[in-house]
Amino acid sequence: MDSIVLVVIVVALVLVLAAAGLLMARRRRSDKLRRHFGSEYERTVAESGDRKAAEAALADRERRHRDLDIRTLRPEERDGYRREWESVQAGFVDDPAGALREADALVVEIMRTRGYPVDDFDRRAEDISVAHPEVVHHYREARAVHDASGDGGVDTERQRHALTSYRSLVDALLGHGDSDERDGDKRDGDERDGDRPGHHAATSGAATDGHPTRSRTTRSEEQAR
Repeated sequence: MDSIVLVVIVVALVLVLAAAGLLMARRRRSDKLRRHFGSEYERTVAESGDRKAAEAALADRERRHRDLDIRTLRPEERDGYRREWESVQAGFVDDPAGALREADALVVEIMRTRGYPVDDFDRRAEDISVAHPEVVHHYREARAVHDASGDGGVDTERQRHALTSYRSLVDALLGHGDSDERDGDKRDGDERDGDRPGHHAATSGAATDGHPTRSRTTRSEEQAR
């Protein structure tokens, strides 16, 4: 009889320890996701209404991102996109809505060149949130102003703020050593220049980075700040 009681106690203890371990593992995962995604974590939880489902969705984004063949931009591509961004900023003074259209097109072009799927905005935002969680909210805000500008119902100050938001995203996508570049390097080793010919950076309707030269864009920078 005593041996049966002992077995029951041991089994119960094992179950309690297993449940505690599972709970701790879930808490660690929650903390990891919260630290990585920041405000995007809270936005996803609020949108879902279910923390467990939201965390599963965020973890799925991470797994999906790991499967992407993201590559680092070549120096000439990066420089070309920076020049295009200067052109976007220069055009803001005379045509704010047009500059936002070009800024949005530039983001898509950079992502396409790097290997991101680009057909759907929500998917683009989710992919960006994995590598650049600190700027994805800028992308959503800028895109909302971009869409509203088509109806002419957005004032210049909001458009200027949206252009600044696009600039932060372009900076992140062009920057050296960011997390999606490191992921891409692990899969793409020596960058395999022949695998994906570089897009010509001066494509019409596209634009570039957030580091315009003072001599070319002094006036537009002042307007876009």
